[in-house]
Amino acid sequence: MRGFLAVDKPGGITSHDVVARVRRLTRIKKVGHAGTLDPMATGLLVVAVGPVTRLIRFVQEAEKEYVAEICFGIATDSLDADGEVIETSPMPVSAEEVEGALPGFLGRIEQVPPMVSAVKKDGVRLHELARRGIEVEREARTVTIHHLAMEGFVPGEHPTATIRVGCSTGTYIRSLGDDIARSLGGRAHLTALRRTTIGSTSVDDAMPLDQLTPENIGAHLVDPADALADLPAVTVDRVGSEAVGHGRPLPGPVPDGDFVRVLDEEGGLLAVYRPDGQMLRPEIVLPR
Repeated sequence: MRGFLAVDKPGGITSHDVVARVRRLTRIKKVGHAGTLDPMATGLLVVAVGPVTRLIRFVQEAEKEYVAEICFGIATDSLDADGEVIETSPMPVSAEEVEGALPGFLGRIEQVPPMVSAVKKDGVRLHELARRGIEVEREARTVTIHHLAMEGFVPGEHPTATIRVGCSTGTYIRSLGDDIARSLGGRAHLTALRRTTIGSTSVDDAMPLDQLTPENIGAHLVDPADALADLPAVTVDRVGSEAVGHGRPLPGPVPDGDFVRVLDEEGGLLAVYRPDGQMLRPEIVLPR
């Protein structure tokens, strides 16, 4: 059994909890996920089962989309509803003001990771330091916001805005919500967060975690060639398949992109190669 599983993660559990459940259902140790969702967050979690765990990074690096609800005027130490409130102040901004602030966050932006995150500082994860009450300086990271739009707004002393965000991997939507609020003169935290897509995989095609069973989980595994459909592909014949199996480079033509799927004549994924001049060289070759 090997392949990728699109899971609709419920709130209140960790991404690791999802991985542990899939391990129990499949009785396979090699299971991993492509991009952490915080316990509060719901939505798409792509899980790899079996030898294809080696391919996780190619899914993880794909563009992601989220729908988030921002509550203005209330800040928490984690920047989401799971944290402790550290600041409260009326912030009756209007829908027009919030919409007017959004274009300033499109494109490449600098973002400081929140203290409650898995980023490491001197070998220690920030969330471990935060649990000890330690706050440290964090280096800003460059991320890309591909699209950003407001889809709903509830006015009040602490108004809420629902936004849809398409972004690069490594983007913290919690930080984005607070940064939007700071640009308007206040603070904010997320009251809801749902991941809707990773690359071409949608939460609409995901299975709710509580509906997966030992009997049906295999039927929901996605073939690796389809799971990596966002990468360009080349198809090789039987002789080419043997060459790939031995980790040999392949001659061009070389498709655009950093990595390329190498498929056999039946459309099965043999390997992921990387362009190198007019050649393709092996990055990961899957076991037969």
